[in-house]
Amino acid sequence: MTIPAAGTYELDQAHKRIGFVGRHMMVSPVRGEFTEGAARIVVDEDPLRSSVAATIRSSSIVTGHDDRDVHLKSPDFLDVERFPTLEYRSTGLVPQDEVDPIFFWARLRGNNRLGRRVGSDLGAPPARASGRFVLKGDLTIKDITRPVDLQVEFGGTRTDLSGQEIFGFTASAEFDREDYGLLWNVALEGGGVLVGKSVRIEIAAEAIRQS
Repeated sequence: MTIPAAGTYELDQAHKRIGFVGRHMMVSPVRGEFTEGAARIVVDEDPLRSSVAATIRSSSIVTGHDDRDVHLKSPDFLDVERFPTLEYRSTGLVPQDEVDPIFFWARLRGNNRLGRRVGSDLGAPPARASGRFVLKGDLTIKDITRPVDLQVEFGGTRTDLSGQEIFGFTASAEFDREDYGLLWNVALEGGGVLVGKSVRIEIAAEAIRQS
């Protein structure tokens, strides 16, 4: 895994998707996205001390249905007139290493040839860098701030056709919208509610190193 060079990176507006998924009538997913958002990523010399600050324009929400978009922008939900942005600030970064089963199997076979009891003194199987991280942080919606951890997968680094240093990533998380005062709902006659409480964040983006 190649770590991006230390420095400040900003979200590439041409290569980003700040998406989300909700649930309608308890049975079907509704996907949407925020078309306007920015993020400043500071990659530290020690990568695990890197940080992220992101701002999303709440009025840029789109779901492919005009009436639903108007409702989501209303005081019932995001109340975009009073709260024009959603904010995310990281508080820490934790790597998620994974066990390499190939190396562990080789060690098992090697021990068995010596007549030892399998697994007797192998210890823990070796771990390798997976490119997956937990980005710990605080999400603010409607002036309410709660911790939300993003599951991040690093996509790698490149130099693009313009000679700019970039890296790609995806990130996801789930949170309860009621934690942020987004309480509007309708009870269904057969049980359940019209709008699911859980919201899944789905982000795919590239970041460009700033000179």
